[in-house]
Amino acid sequence: MKRLLSLCLAAFCCFSVLPVHAENAGDVTLSAPAAILIEAGTGQVLYEKNCHDRRPPASVTKVMTMLLVMEAIANGQISQDDMVRCSEFAASMGGSQVYLEPGEEMSVRDMLKAVAVASGNDAAVALAEHVAGSHEAFVSLMNERAAALNMQDTHFVNCNGLDDPEHLTSAYDIALMSRELVRYPLILEFTGIWMDSLRDGAFGLVNTNKLIRFYEGANGLKTGSTSVAKFCLSASAVRGGMNLIAVIMGADTSKERFADASKLLDYGFANYAVADSLLSQEELPPIPVNKGAGSQVTPGISEEFHLLVSKAKMNSIEKNITLPERVEAPVQAGDKIGEVEFILEGERIGMTDIIAMEPVHKIGFVGMLGKLTRQLCFGKQG
Repeated sequence: MKRLLSLCLAAFCCFSVLPVHAENAGDVTLSAPAAILIEAGTGQVLYEKNCHDRRPPASVTKVMTMLLVMEAIANGQISQDDMVRCSEFAASMGGSQVYLEPGEEMSVRDMLKAVAVASGNDAAVALAEHVAGSHEAFVSLMNERAAALNMQDTHFVNCNGLDDPEHLTSAYDIALMSRELVRYPLILEFTGIWMDSLRDGAFGLVNTNKLIRFYEGANGLKTGSTSVAKFCLSASAVRGGMNLIAVIMGADTSKERFADASKLLDYGFANYAVADSLLSQEELPPIPVNKGAGSQVTPGISEEFHLLVSKAKMNSIEKNITLPERVEAPVQAGDKIGEVEFILEGERIGMTDIIAMEPVHKIGFVGMLGKLTRQLCFGKQG
């Protein structure tokens, strides 16, 4: 019925998490048996503890459920305004739920809210059936997507995280799928909600992720707990343009999982920063333009530039800048005109293009005649 999603999976790139390169990570002590901290933009691992141990994830499973729903919205397969009808099977789910009745309808948007905020198992299954036609078909898509993301520790049995001995993943793999999910700003509108309601205000929602209210910059993602999985969490927070994701698995209490996630996020924000540009204006002087309507072009860093750096080593980064003496018109905004390489302790840690920040059109005959006249009469060069 709705198998288009599976045909589109190959179009999504797999982003591998980089090896651990942490500063003072030994200062972080966690109670949970397994955890990881990554920076979402680069995928760099800043801390890990038994991050490949295969464990039951409880409702953190719904990170993958929400990811497939967001991808289905993004590729036009479904719409936020689609009405989702709850089946008998979806309504039969136990655990966390929003008490959907068989035959009850809610929009995709409200169903997502129910999953993201209240961790509704019934809403998760209803969405799965809406996307793939059946719960079983959706679980197959979950495992296909996990394979595409190189989630080698993962096997999904259901879309909501109810305990099953074969339903397993790892902190590492949760970080991988969480990193994919935060690429969709829309989902953060849901996971960042503290309190809301459904059914025209008749059913209240309070986020199961307490960090949303109590941790500065927290914007998601998903909690989970069962008697087998204990207390799990994938926590996302943004400060200063840096998005960190902390994953906790198997904590003994809810309080401990939030405390552990806070420790990891605090550590990351204290020790690292994202550099949108490490170049000063003096290092990127205007470049003369030959045969241009303007005499020069302003160089700048590509918007895609994203470099995670240790705050302690920020001033030790060396820069190898390659720029031409002159460029030829026409120049379009965004054209590559040079590049810069960043070196730390003898190793390249990043490289990005230097681009034209504005267009410079090629001068025409009349313009060239006027320019020559000005040079002859007033001695102007350019």
